[in-house]
Amino acid sequence: MTSTSAGGVSPRTLLVRGMLAGLLAGAAAFLVAYLLGESKVDAAIAIEEAAAAGHDHGEEAPVSRALQATAGLGTGVLLYAVALGGIAALVFCFALGRIGRFGPRATAALVTGGLYVTVTLVPFFTYPANPPAVDDPETAARRTALYLLMIALSLLLAAGALILGRRLAPRLGNWNASVVAGAAFALLIGISYAVLPGIDEVPAGFPAALIWDFRLASLAIQAALWTTFGLAFGFLAERDLVPTSAPKEAVLPTS
Repeated sequence: MTSTSAGGVSPRTLLVRGMLAGLLAGAAAFLVAYLLGESKVDAAIAIEEAAAAGHDHGEEAPVSRALQATAGLGTGVLLYAVALGGIAALVFCFALGRIGRFGPRATAALVTGGLYVTVTLVPFFTYPANPPAVDDPETAARRTALYLLMIALSLLLAAGALILGRRLAPRLGNWNASVVAGAAFALLIGISYAVLPGIDEVPAGFPAALIWDFRLASLAIQAALWTTFGLAFGFLAERDLVPTSAPKEAVLPTS
C-alpha cells in the first residue's frame, strides 16, 4: 500500500474514517439486533429451560439476561463493527482506482457490497446462525473452524474472480468479463458447499419458524451494519478525497 491514497490522503486517515463509520454502523446494527433479534433469543431460551425442567440446573449465569441483551450486546456489536470498519477501509484503500474509474462513494459501495456477500451471505447459506438451545456446545470449536474456513475461501475466491475479470476485460469487455468472473465465483462456491461437511444439530421438535425468524433477523442485522457503513464511509471518504472548489469571489459591479 502506498503512503498516500488518491487526493493525498493517507491510509491512516481513511482507517480512522472507516472505524468511525464502523461505530455508526455498529449502533444501527445494535438497534436492529435489540428490536428484531432479542425476542427470538428469549423464545429459544424459554424452550431450552422448559426442556430442562425437572433436571439438575447448573449455577446461574453470572451476568443477567437483561444485561446481556443491552450492555453486553451493545459492547460486542460495537467492537465487532469498529474492527470490520477498519478492515473495510484498508480494502477500500487498495481498491480505489484499481477496480475501475469509480469515485470514492461508488468504490465504498462496491467494497461494502462485496464484503457483505463474501463475509456474510456466502457463509450464511451453508452455516447459518442458530438461536440458543439448537447447537451442541461440544461441537462449537468445529463449527467455528468451518465457518471461518468458509469465510476465508469466499474471500480468496472473490479475489481470484476479481483478478480473472480484470485479465479478461481487454478481450471480452468489462461487462462480459464481469459475468464470466461472477459465474466462476458462483461455481467454485457451489463446489465448496458440496465438499465441506454440513452441520445439522437442530433438536427434534424445535420450532422451525423460530429458527427461520432468528436467521432472518441475523441477516437484517448484518444488512443494517453494512448498509450504514457503506453510506457513512462513502460520505467521509469522498469529503477527504474529493477537493471542494474554492468559493468564487464576489464581483462588484462597475459604475
